[in-house]
Amino acid sequence: MGLGFTVAAAYAFLRWKPFRVEIRGSSMLPSLSPGDWALAVAAPRYGRGDVVVVEHPARPGFEMVKRLVAVPGEFTPDGHTLGPDEFWIEGDRPESSTDSRSFGPVRREHLKARVRFVYWPIQRRHRL
Repeated sequence: MGLGFTVAAAYAFLRWKPFRVEIRGSSMLPSLSPGDWALAVAAPRYGRGDVVVVEHPARPGFEMVKRLVAVPGEFTPDGHTLGPDEFWIEGDRPESSTDSRSFGPVRREHLKARVRFVYWPIQRRHRL
C-alpha cells in the first residue's frame, strides 16, 4: 500500500490541485456559512448548479464563492444568451451577494475551482 498509495495521492494532488477555501460573508447561506472551511479542486468542466471559486472580474486577486446559475449557451435571468466562455454566477442569498446581477457574466478564466465539500466545522461537514 505504501508506494502505490503515495503515487496515487501525488497524481490526484497534481491533477486536481486541491486547496482550502474559508467562507466569509453570508451570500451563500444556507449552503455555506461564514467560518466554514471547504475543499476546492480544479475542474476541467463546470455545470449549472456547481459552487465555484471565482475571481471578481473587476478586482484581480479578489476571490468569491458563488453558484453557477447559467453556463455557455444558456439564457441569463434577464434574458440574454451567454457566449461560449461566459458564465452567470449568483449567491444563494441574493440580498447580500455581489455577483453577476451587479457586474454581468464572468469569463471562464475567472473560474478558479469547484467547491466539493465543507470539512470544518465538523458538525457542518457535507458535500456540495
